[in-house]
Amino acid sequence: MAQQGYPPQYNNGQQYNYGGAPQQLYPQPGYGQMPHGYMQPSGYAPQEGYMQPQPPMQLPPQGGYGQPVINQPMGGPGGSGWMNMPQGPPNCPPGLEYLTMIDQLLIHQKVEILEALTGFETKNKFTIKNSLGQKVYYAVEDSDCLTRNCCGPIRPFDMNILDNYQNPVMHLSRPLACDSCCFPCCLQSMVVSAPPGNIVGTVQQEWSIFCPSFTIRNPVGDVVLCIEGPFCTMSICGDVEFKVMSADKEHQVGRISKQWSGLMREMFTDTDYFGITFPMDLDVKMKAVMMGACFLIDAMFFEKTQNN
Repeated sequence: MAQQGYPPQYNNGQQYNYGGAPQQLYPQPGYGQMPHGYMQPSGYAPQEGYMQPQPPMQLPPQGGYGQPVINQPMGGPGGSGWMNMPQGPPNCPPGLEYLTMIDQLLIHQKVEILEALTGFETKNKFTIKNSLGQKVYYAVEDSDCLTRNCCGPIRPFDMNILDNYQNPVMHLSRPLACDSCCFPCCLQSMVVSAPPGNIVGTVQQEWSIFCPSFTIRNPVGDVVLCIEGPFCTMSICGDVEFKVMSADKEHQVGRISKQWSGLMREMFTDTDYFGITFPMDLDVKMKAVMMGACFLIDAMFFEKTQNN
């Protein structure tokens, strides 16, 4: 007990008065409310009854907001490098929206190491790009091993065209047929479906003696475009051009060209580079059929190098 005349004693924040109960001077940590006049420590939730601080109001920029972004970037296997999907017309088949805003396609065949070393024919794979080098589609041949190595360039096959999400966009079907002028009743053809199961057009080989000739037809069989090839289809340090003509064959509206890919690639592989040009306002379905015509021309005239 404190002696008379000495200051009071404290114990754990309590003051002992002489002859009375201890009085609480300040609260123990974690107990009770903060004394009046003290500020609430940072990091604690505000006491009930206080208003939450509001963020400052954002004013619109001068001149208003810009136009909304329509072409959003799209991801997919392989990350960047794929073309953004544009806004397609109402009647555009799903997946062909990419073709509405381009007038040129580049088709690059993938080099198969096994085929280059052994001559064993494997399934062809292609990357389809726009003029900026952005990937648009990916094409994969669907055929069996016996047909590829026995029938060679006249083999029947299916070609699946995929987008960057590996979704099927188009389907190309080439039946077994002859490519000689001696059999005009059984010439080459290609059926194009977009989406798979919905035929949008066909490519028909026309009978000719000297120069290859093809027609691009709509689903009902009407001729929309014609393709005229050169007398010599051998690629000798230069491009081989197939002209795309109007239905009356009076005006050239585009071309399919087999591009020179280099001496080593041309000598030891059958991988090819192609370029397709067409009018910007051409129906997207006919653009898809022109892609089918390119694959048919490749199989007929430029798959023979390795097999020979």
